[in-house]
Amino acid sequence: MQSSLEETKFILNKYKITANKKLGQNFLIDDDVINKIIEASQISKDDLVIEIGPGLGTLTSKLLENAGKVIAVELDKKMITILEERFKLYNNFVLLNEDILKVDLRKLINDNILNFKKVKIVANLPYYITTPIIMKLLEDRLNIESITVMVQKEVADRITAKPGEKLSGAITYSVDYYSKAEKIVFVDKKCFIPSPEVDSEVIRLVIREKPEIELLDEETFFKIIKASFMQRRKTLINGIMNSGIIKDKEKIKKIIEEIGLDVNIRGEKLSIEQFANLANSIYKTISKS
Repeated sequence: MQSSLEETKFILNKYKITANKKLGQNFLIDDDVINKIIEASQISKDDLVIEIGPGLGTLTSKLLENAGKVIAVELDKKMITILEERFKLYNNFVLLNEDILKVDLRKLINDNILNFKKVKIVANLPYYITTPIIMKLLEDRLNIESITVMVQKEVADRITAKPGEKLSGAITYSVDYYSKAEKIVFVDKKCFIPSPEVDSEVIRLVIREKPEIELLDEETFFKIIKASFMQRRKTLINGIMNSGIIKDKEKIKKIIEEIGLDVNIRGEKLSIEQFANLANSIYKTISKS
């Protein structure tokens, strides 16, 4: 049995292709990491799996062995040719030559969910488009159980940080609102062909049945969080003013004091519950005016 490294070299040579830098292609060649992704995603024959960016199909082959059905969404037409030929004998494989950000995932899931108990997302995501893909998967409120993805280590650190910690950012709060995030395995840059400039990490997001905080208006909540992290050195008051929701500094100051926060606090110090209280108070104020 060929290793992933031997297999990758064989395919690249056979089709005389190289990784597409514009699409952020780096082919995973470490069998231990691949096995840990499969293990972490907890896939069974009862599951419908959507794989984003299968590339040469190294991870896809393992997914097909373990899942009831795999829908692979690949943008690069060169990869499509390889994947079609490689998995043409599998009756549980569906391949789409699409941009994942433009795919109607709700319809895709509804059209394929029959006979399956759960839907899981698995992917080795291109670094340049990691955040938009993750947020699309979460914000669309899809009928999925989990998202197991490989991302740049720095992004993994932010996503899995506790809200209010030094490494937390706007994405920390957004991801925490929709899911429970955990790190699975560190992936050295040497585990890829070609090697990227940075290391990676596999993370798993388990989707919450419902958020743990109560919000009067989600748009206000996310708008305040985003504005609070636009300039980390700014105080929470300035962040809210920059959001454009309320421009009266004294009114903002009063709201912050009423929910028991220091008026000089920075947004990065708030817990997700404190951001929720703040957003609800601001929304009530706006609704009255």
